Amino acid sequence: MIKSMTGFGLAAFEDQNYSIQIEIKTLNSKFLDLSFRSPRQFSDKETEVKTLVASILERGKVNISVEFVSKKEEELPIVIQEDLFERYFLKYSEMAAAVGTQSPDLFKLALQSPNVILSNTEKSGSKEAWTKLTEVLVQALEDCDQSRIREGRVLMEKFTENLSIIQNSLDRIKDLIPIRKERLRMKIKNNFSEWVKEQEFDANRFEQELIYYFEKLDISEEIVRLEAHLKLFAEVLESGRSEGKKMGFVSQELGREINTIGSKANDATIQHQVINMKDELEKIKEQALNIL
Repeated sequence: MIKSMTGFGLAAFEDQNYSIQIEIKTLNSKFLDLSFRSPRQFSDKETEVKTLVASILERGKVNISVEFVSKKEEELPIVIQEDLFERYFLKYSEMAAAVGTQSPDLFKLALQSPNVILSNTEKSGSKEAWTKLTEVLVQALEDCDQSRIREGRVLMEKFTENLSIIQNSLDRIKDLIPIRKERLRMKIKNNFSEWVKEQEFDANRFEQELIYYFEKLDISEEIVRLEAHLKLFAEVLESGRSEGKKMGFVSQELGREINTIGSKANDATIQHQVINMKDELEKIKEQALNIL
């Protein structure tokens, strides 16, 4: 079972005390790259959150957004600095009296002055609130993990299709090898005949030339290795683990054998099949980057 690193998770909770909503978005990354946006009272919990995320999502670029509201009466969403308010109000009243005017807006002006009203999120979150938020976070992470599994199923179908196309092209190349070999043999014979011109044809020399070129252009070992790598990639897909890094390594080996076949082919028809294989391999490499 393979998992994509692209996913989305959402979880919410609400009762008479709290209203919590957590949204998680993930993208591919070689390591765990966490972005945790929450009310300030939970800003000191990022290390705990990272440990929790790693235990469920393992790695990837993870963006977590937390909306938290406490409904408890003793935990108003704002804090009013009453002493500071009174000082502002008295100062504004003195200034109004000094210029001989009375303003009905002094109360509002003092209330809106800097630092009179502060957000209650400046305080550290309670243990009870953090416990409840953690429960919702786990739900969101598990929802995101299921999203990754669903995306992984889609990618697995694409991988299977890509591998099948590469295998079909390879089978076609294997069918073309005898034709290619005979074409090379005739080409060498004609070139050799022109070289000796009117001289007697040297069968031994011709045989040596054939052996040299066939060994130089032989792609049988590359075909065997390519088939082995295709089989290994399929085994990784079918395994019970998601191994994106291993898939990346196998993709590199596939590319090495395909490129060698292309460089040795010396045959336009085989080159067409090589191009098809390269095209499918690029799709595999791109998709493998998104596998956990």
